[in-house]
Amino acid sequence: MRGTRKAFIMTRDRRQEFHDLARGEGTVPYLTSAWQHFVGNEYDVELQAQAHIDFVRKWDWDFVKINPRSAYYAEGFGARFDPDDYGTGRSPRLLDYPVNTPGDLAGIVAVDPTASKPFADQIASARLIRKDLGDRAILETVFSPLTVLLFVAGLPRINGKPLYGAAPKLDKDTLLFTDKEATFKALDAITETLVAYVKTVLEPVEQGGAGLDGVFYAETGMASRGYFTHEQFKELARPYDERVLAAVGDHVKLLHTCRDHANPDWFADYPIDFLQWDQYVPGNPPISDDFNAVPVGGPDASLIGEGTDETKLADEIQETVKAREGKPFLLAPSCTVPPKPDDAHLRLLREA
Repeated sequence: MRGTRKAFIMTRDRRQEFHDLARGEGTVPYLTSAWQHFVGNEYDVELQAQAHIDFVRKWDWDFVKINPRSAYYAEGFGARFDPDDYGTGRSPRLLDYPVNTPGDLAGIVAVDPTASKPFADQIASARLIRKDLGDRAILETVFSPLTVLLFVAGLPRINGKPLYGAAPKLDKDTLLFTDKEATFKALDAITETLVAYVKTVLEPVEQGGAGLDGVFYAETGMASRGYFTHEQFKELARPYDERVLAAVGDHVKLLHTCRDHANPDWFADYPIDFLQWDQYVPGNPPISDDFNAVPVGGPDASLIGEGTDETKLADEIQETVKAREGKPFLLAPSCTVPPKPDDAHLRLLREA
């Protein structure tokens, strides 16, 4: 009698692989993903969630970074935007913002994220993404308190890059240094709100949360391009960053410092698992450096837009993989990809 053979199909647990990589361990050298803004879907809970789900399923990304509309943090504190006007960019046009003088800082008070529609909508959307993508690690994007404070004053979150629609009536230094006690109180209120928000999105769904795996903590340009000195950053950013990151607890913490001269070394002793910076712009170190966290790196995100150089994109992907050979990392574009990415370019990343 002939023997029978059983076929065993090995199935991946990509969610576990992600958590293993966060600890610098695991059986895979790296995991791959990308993220974009879904203009036209960002103001609808279900459309926003479905756009993320479709994007992840189409490209079979290994992990998920939720990319909510960048406006919702400022909306939670009273800013107003035009949801139908994004111009040619990724953020809606800013119509009105609550801080126009240093005296207006007193009006920034903590809000309950479960009762504030901009935050509550994001929680609901994250919960839908979690329900559908149970086999992936999912991170929620959270801006730093200092980033949010500049936003509600209509000031650039990235040095030299004005917000669409904004015509701020004061500069950064006037806002932050005229009455430092008022500045600290406003930062405290924003931090209290973000701490509550983080705890909610990380709580299990059955406890009213979204059941996510961690946060993508966006410093945007707070550490880059000389926007702040290191001493100013340690005074205005770090104490509040530490409070938000502490709220993440044992969940995954991925910190993103944006643009050129992004000073990833400023975060070498932050309590984080992953650290992302753009290795291909001036003033930034190569991805071979670690800074006591598993690095996140890859090609210049702008190369994934339509009409860009495919050869350069392929070279940067391969350079990144080679630079981290034998060491864990996450392969991802340097930042959010353009609103209309080139499918052929995303395919290069997926097939890396």
